[in-house]
Amino acid sequence: MPTTLNCPRCGKLTTWEENDFRPFCSERCKMIDLGAWANEEYSLPTQDAPQADTSED
Repeated sequence: MPTTLNCPRCGKLTTWEENDFRPFCSERCKMIDLGAWANEEYSLPTQDAPQADTSED
């Protein structure tokens, strides 16, 4: 029984085995996702590090 999953881009049901574009369903979804990474649309929330106090007393 082939392993099936939803495409992370469009949600279409696709198979894992013999799928050159896995985990995506097609080259189109794969390239759309790559473009999103290149445009920095994906990011992790971060918190700026506290700045060291450089004032002289």
